[in-house]
Amino acid sequence: MRVVVAPDGFKGTLTAPEAAAAIAEGWRRARPGDEVVLRPLADGGDSLCEVVATDEDRWLDVEVVGPLGRPVTAGFLLRPDGSAVVASAAACGLDLVPEAERDPLRTTTYGVGQLLLAAVDAGARRILLGLGGSATVDAGLGALTALGFRLRVADGSGLKIGGGELHRLATIERTWMPDLGTVTVELLSDVTTPLPRAAEVFGPQKGASPAQVVQLTAALDHVADVVERDLTGGVQLRDEAGTGAAGGLGYGLAAGIGASFTPGAARVAELVGLAAVLEDADAIVTGEGRLDATSMEGKVVGHVVEQAADRDLPVLVVAGQVDGSSDDRLAGTEAAAPAGPGADPSAEVAAAAERLAARWACT
Repeated sequence: MRVVVAPDGFKGTLTAPEAAAAIAEGWRRARPGDEVVLRPLADGGDSLCEVVATDEDRWLDVEVVGPLGRPVTAGFLLRPDGSAVVASAAACGLDLVPEAERDPLRTTTYGVGQLLLAAVDAGARRILLGLGGSATVDAGLGALTALGFRLRVADGSGLKIGGGELHRLATIERTWMPDLGTVTVELLSDVTTPLPRAAEVFGPQKGASPAQVVQLTAALDHVADVVERDLTGGVQLRDEAGTGAAGGLGYGLAAGIGASFTPGAARVAELVGLAAVLEDADAIVTGEGRLDATSMEGKVVGHVVEQAADRDLPVLVVAGQVDGSSDDRLAGTEAAAPAGPGADPSAEVAAAAERLAARWACT
């Protein structure tokens, strides 16, 4: 039997390539005669660059401002076709912020703007920017500041970085900017949340208290008023699907540089050639850190299920945790760590895959 292993990363424990390797190891222990093909995936968040990288791509590292304003080294891919693949989390990711310091009133997307500039300076004419995993709710104003937009408060001084300063924005204008007019920026995300709900939906996981969620929600509406007056000629983007991604980073880049949204999981699957390897597959095993009702809503697992349905392939899932009853579109699920990840998540995932494969062999 030919089995395709195509998981997302297990957030905070395993990258998508690491998860794929662990699932494959466990599957082979139970079914050593099967051919196992690895195609790890991403939806625009964790593991994006690692998943799509090929031997022909170049990794470039650049020092940028991290989410707390401290320097971090962030990498991106430059591809032979003149495109670049950039993960915003490399510059403003939640994993870069110690849990005790998580505070979207402080964090900034400034480093994302620096990464975009670095990609353009390196020769990229098309940039694929993943929006997942951010620590920020700043409507992308940090990134726009790095790109050369002039953001001012009422007294004419510059707006400081961080979500806690958004309510002070008085004007925004384009000043010096690289020639982004000929650079296409695609925003990869599984998120459909619009800007007005960004703080409510994503703020708590980034460290926002209930009072801060209320504060940030009002500030995002204020930012949209200013941006749509000064940048978009009155065109309202705030209610568009995806503009709340990465705490509004999607909104800022769409309004400021004309970036467009594209479903992350589907775009990554296209880049890694998932459809081709499914043509002669007998089953597909996917996975993520937590399988729940949202897994089918544009995320990797949901996209895999859609692709498998077109080919009448059974889909099995190894997840860190399985929340609720299994979806009837899944042929089988297995939780690797129902009580939370232990000291060796890779071994837990491999053991779960082995159990799943053993059960599958009996069907």
